[in-house]
Amino acid sequence: MSISSTIKSIQDIMRKDVGVDGDAQRIGQLVWLLFLKIFDDREQEWELLDDAYRSPLPEQYRWRNWAADPEGITGDELKSFIDNELFPALQKLETYSTTPAAFVVRGVFEDAYNYMKSGQLIRQVINKIQEGVDFNKAQERHAFGDMYEQLLRDLQSAGNAGEFYTPRPVTEFMVRMVDPKLEEKVMDPACGTGGFLTCTIEHKRRHYVKTPEDERVLQASIHGVEKKPLPHLLATTNMILHGIEVPNQIRHDNTLAKPLIGWGPKDRVDCIVANPPFGGMEEDGIETNFPAAFRTRETADLFLVLIMQLLRDGGRAAVVLPDGFLFGEGIKSRIKEKLLADCNLHTIVRLPNGVFNPYTGIRTNLLFFTKGRPTKDIWFYEHQYPAGVKSYSKTRPMRIEEFAAEQAWWGSEADGFAARIEGGFAWKVSLEDIKARNYNLDCKNPHVGEQVIHDPAQLLVEYARMQEGIHGLREQLKTALAEALERGK
Repeated sequence: MSISSTIKSIQDIMRKDVGVDGDAQRIGQLVWLLFLKIFDDREQEWELLDDAYRSPLPEQYRWRNWAADPEGITGDELKSFIDNELFPALQKLETYSTTPAAFVVRGVFEDAYNYMKSGQLIRQVINKIQEGVDFNKAQERHAFGDMYEQLLRDLQSAGNAGEFYTPRPVTEFMVRMVDPKLEEKVMDPACGTGGFLTCTIEHKRRHYVKTPEDERVLQASIHGVEKKPLPHLLATTNMILHGIEVPNQIRHDNTLAKPLIGWGPKDRVDCIVANPPFGGMEEDGIETNFPAAFRTRETADLFLVLIMQLLRDGGRAAVVLPDGFLFGEGIKSRIKEKLLADCNLHTIVRLPNGVFNPYTGIRTNLLFFTKGRPTKDIWFYEHQYPAGVKSYSKTRPMRIEEFAAEQAWWGSEADGFAARIEGGFAWKVSLEDIKARNYNLDCKNPHVGEQVIHDPAQLLVEYARMQEGIHGLREQLKTALAEALERGK
């Protein structure tokens, strides 16, 4: 049975349990079980490689000793063991072991929860995992990557406002263009389930890792922060699957909750690749961590200000942002002015409609910039659908090969992208023109004549875009009124 059909049959079993309500809980339940199985499989490997290896888990709580036997404990006994022994022990693991691995396991179980009420159904799920998944087989690990991405898509459809699974071709293209070197510290301050970080690991291994020492350097160079418990658990599991032995660099926290000024020189990183949540609003008070000129509750805007702070001089970033940021005014204009003054925003790749289907129809852009030099010109590249494709869908998703045109055109930042040519889908706009447009970066391709749009999907996207603009104006108006009232007191 394939891994994806194993997962499907597990979800079917969970649907029979009265305690599990909806996709998000099903996935939460499945992931902590998968985590323990993955961790046990990895421990088998570590034990073979290192005679001195000692598990951070007490013997009775290792998967092999309570879960692996298909005829093992079941029913009320199993349910009671999980709720009253396993979870409390893993949540207080530091009393047994103070190793980094113990810290990771404890972090995973801090917010995990056993939703299932039936011990018999839990046993059926455990047996399916035990017989259907072996993470020490390379091909199974690879297949699990595909299944894992399916899990993430299921999680998205469970509805998380502003958070979208970034298609693999987009993450891969962004990482390739930023090209993190072996020793460069890479961070994703809103890492979700770890897609950008796993792409970075694979990129460094493919191009730069030659020795065991190189692998150790790689392991120490990957950093991420995620505030939501379930994506954080998925990210941790994802890192272990990708051979990051103890992913304690994946912190469970909200990077926006720390005052901007608190991020000092020791926190600076070489590369940031990120798709910060957009369309979401931060809780009251978060914006006060930022200078008055940049105070907003729009999550993506705050993250861009944070990313500029986190980059060292010469540091490089690639960030996914919606069209609303490009044409937005008010605080968005001030953020763009700072971006162009402090960084060289050398390239904006404009993605077509449907890249993030089915989660959102909002158009998105990939912004590439380097900190430490101001922007003189911005290159735009309009990404094209493949021949015969009018939009992306579940059955026709984007593929990495589609970025071949951008890669061939890209050139090198070292010589100021001297090899780039305008025409077709590429054009250049000067800083003076951007300033004259009041920092509106929504620059249209001058090489394409005005086209009358009759496509209903496109018109709906345009409508959504107008609504986004109206929402931004409404927020600005509310802020202005509040300030006027404050002054009038």
